[in-house]
Amino acid sequence: MLPLLVLLLADGNWPMFRGSAANGLGDAPAPVSWNADPDAGPLRNILWKTPIPGLSHSSPVIWGDKLFVATAVSSAGPAPLKVGLYGAGNSADDNGEQSWKVFCLDKRSGKILWEATARKATPRVKRHTKATHANTTVATDGKRLIAFFGSEGLYSYSLDGKLLWSKDLGEIDMAPFNDQSLSWGFASSPVLIDDTVVLQCDGKKDPFVVAISARDGSELWRTSRSALVKNGWATPAVVRTPARTQVVLNSYPHIVSYDFKTGKELWRLKSEGDIPVPTPVFAHGLIFVTNAHGGAAPLYAIRPEAHGDISLAPGERTNAAIVWSVPRNGAYMQTPLVLGDLLYSCSDRGVLKVYDAKTGALQYEQRLGAGTTGFSSSPVAAADKLYFASEEGEVYVLKAGRLFEQLAMNRMGEITMASPALSGGVLFYRTRGHLVAVAEKP
Repeated sequence: MLPLLVLLLADGNWPMFRGSAANGLGDAPAPVSWNADPDAGPLRNILWKTPIPGLSHSSPVIWGDKLFVATAVSSAGPAPLKVGLYGAGNSADDNGEQSWKVFCLDKRSGKILWEATARKATPRVKRHTKATHANTTVATDGKRLIAFFGSEGLYSYSLDGKLLWSKDLGEIDMAPFNDQSLSWGFASSPVLIDDTVVLQCDGKKDPFVVAISARDGSELWRTSRSALVKNGWATPAVVRTPARTQVVLNSYPHIVSYDFKTGKELWRLKSEGDIPVPTPVFAHGLIFVTNAHGGAAPLYAIRPEAHGDISLAPGERTNAAIVWSVPRNGAYMQTPLVLGDLLYSCSDRGVLKVYDAKTGALQYEQRLGAGTTGFSSSPVAAADKLYFASEEGEVYVLKAGRLFEQLAMNRMGEITMASPALSGGVLFYRTRGHLVAVAEKP
């Protein structure tokens, strides 16, 4: 029998954040050049462009011919968004009534097939000026669609838009560990595997990880994390090996792994990146985790059979569980991408570092753009091409390899914060106001 990942890619499905296994890898070659900015000239290689109301960093997901995306629509009109390179931790002035919605589109035409309103209310918690009230990406397994809006609840829909069940997990207010007076909003997307929804809920009060039955919303297990972590905005990674299936959570001050079936802790690693955002990635038999901000920005390559406390001693780069590590990788917002034997890791300032995934040897370091714009969207790859989007909607296309080679820079024409999806050689970008399908056109 073919592995699940192979079957998903064969169908062109992109079922959750970063696609199958959160690896960001597409199923077919995609366009190298296009233009989606009408101010930069005629549109080129744009299959369709559909307006989506509201403000959201939710990435598109795909099952069959259907594309799904979430958003939050403010009753006060267009919501404020401040992008760019800045360090202020203020909350946005966007606390009026919101409608949390899910949209379903035809993947081929961009036509909206249905929309559903999960909740209409005043937000329970505030958000950061660069965040939204709908940061999370939905997830599907072809049987149902799962949407999680943090404090605003967890919702399960049929693929035709019928609400199957919902669950309130309480208030999940997020803040940096060193200033609990701030409120930055929720960002960890749901993971849906084996009829199980896994949620990382690292709020100010009693952070926890929970597994929920996708069939009926009942809790399968819940593990408190209050003794180990202070915050974490990352999406969980489910790592399967012949020996076990584990859930790896990127968080501060510990990265922690749990047994997928029971929620029992398997291993922990003390880390210094104090605002963890990137999702762990599994490739070449290693779990890659990076985080940044504060005093360090480490990157680790961890053996999946690790157990117990695997923290590095002062001055160490490796131990029995950690094959290699670097203390100053620098990736803050973006999830790394492994393509072939190389790991690509880009900072929020657009500094790309490329490592040999098996040894950690740095292959090259290169800045994308002029260093004046932020990079929050995680990269994807199709065949031997990689796609990195700046917050200003500039998409840099690179050729995979141990030497830097830029093939194109394409314009989306709008702020681009969400990570794209890939299906059948088509790139699907969520911009400030649209969903855009990028495809080679004759």
